Amino acid sequence: MKAAWSILLGLAVVLTFVMGVRADDKEKTLKGTITCAKCDLKEADACATVIKVKEDDKDVVYYFDAKSHKKNHKTICQEPKKGSVTGTVSEKDGKKIITVTKIEFDKD
Repeated sequence: MKAAWSILLGLAVVLTFVMGVRADDKEKTLKGTITCAKCDLKEADACATVIKVKEDDKDVVYYFDAKSHKKNHKTICQEPKKGSVTGTVSEKDGKKIITVTKIEFDKD
């Protein structure tokens, strides 16, 4: 019986931790210029799909995750486009990364 209570308590702690982590993974919508970090912004050695947004009067660049980069890069590499991107934001190696779930380009 004591072992069952220990297992139950352990599962409750793990579940609480997982729910806390998931709460931080809320989707965010960013509006700005979807472009190439290499060709347009001159910030990277290789092509990378990014969205440049204004935050507190500063330009902030969010890099697309690898899958979203491959899917959308051809559209924006030589021609930046205004639009919005929805996804979860994380940070890796000092860069903001967005795992894209939805992308919309503004109609000109």
